[in-house]
Amino acid sequence: MRPLSTSRGCNRGGAHKSGMMHLLVLLALTLSCHCCPDRCLCSSQTVKCQNQDLDAIPSSFPTNTKILFVTGNNISDISMNSFPSGLDMLTDLYLSGNELESVGAMVFDNLPNLVRLDLSNNNIQTFSERALPVENNLEVLNLSRSFHNHSSMDAVLSVLQSGNLLMLKVLDLSNNDLVILPDDTFSSLSNLVNISLQNSSIISVLNGTLKVPPLRDLDLRDNSLRVLPTTTLAEFSLKPDLSLWLAGNPWRCDCFIEEMLLWLKNSTQVMDVQNLTCADPEALRHQPLLQVELSQLKCLGEMEGVLETSYVFLGLVLALIGVIFLLVLYLNRKGIKRWIYNIRDACRDHMEGYHYRYEINSDPRLANLSINSDV
Repeated sequence: MRPLSTSRGCNRGGAHKSGMMHLLVLLALTLSCHCCPDRCLCSSQTVKCQNQDLDAIPSSFPTNTKILFVTGNNISDISMNSFPSGLDMLTDLYLSGNELESVGAMVFDNLPNLVRLDLSNNNIQTFSERALPVENNLEVLNLSRSFHNHSSMDAVLSVLQSGNLLMLKVLDLSNNDLVILPDDTFSSLSNLVNISLQNSSIISVLNGTLKVPPLRDLDLRDNSLRVLPTTTLAEFSLKPDLSLWLAGNPWRCDCFIEEMLLWLKNSTQVMDVQNLTCADPEALRHQPLLQVELSQLKCLGEMEGVLETSYVFLGLVLALIGVIFLLVLYLNRKGIKRWIYNIRDACRDHMEGYHYRYEINSDPRLANLSINSDV
């Protein structure tokens, strides 16, 4: 019976050790999984710190966090200290509406599996080229309504051209003051399929700007495009699977839009082609482009506008000269009045001399008296 008792003692010791190990594992997991930050809501793998007037990103999050919302706060800058501990499971990060002004270097280095990044509705002034790690998995980048001057936008464009966003598929640059995109802005984004440039004050799409092989969707609505040049139309035609949105632009329906009009009538790439209308000339205003005939496209309107402007300018110049002339006359009115009186007196003396000589010549007695007085 003694061997049996020994066996039971060993089993009890093993069970005790196994229980201790289990408790240690649970304790380690508890310590590694931080509690939900103050003023935030945690549910499953989602953390929401929304509209809490935070001035900095909370220092710790549960390590299993997959989706993080820090939106509607007052966070002016983010740096490498904003995410001091690694969040290896985080895939979605939303930082919109924080009045964010600065995005520092290496800020996202501890988020190696980040797939979606939303920085929209901020006021970004500086954006470090090293904000994202060289090797990253970012697929969706939202920068809508985040840049209010062109100089700050240049830093972001350099990030896009750096060649580090090889996995990026969706890019939103809408509602920014872009005006003109530099050449080959998106050429290094080899997997980009969707670009939104809506309401970005764009006046021209330069040749080479959209050299992105897999591009499928391009939103150019509500910009300042007047006409698409032939080179751009040819570029679009080389991408038969590309879908375009062009409504809301002030198209000028004159002779320069003829090739674009022919392209629109033969292409199926423009999804909102029915909503494209002429902005001028006045005779074609609000008329759908597809209903405009080539015979209606004139270039005289532009020349008439130039002539009308020239006539207005000439009238203004003449009016200015007239005002200056009248002002000179007013300032010299006394001298001019004296000059007029002198001329009047001189003319009167001259006429009296002529009259006197006439009377003398007509009367012989006065003529002899005049001769004698001369002698």
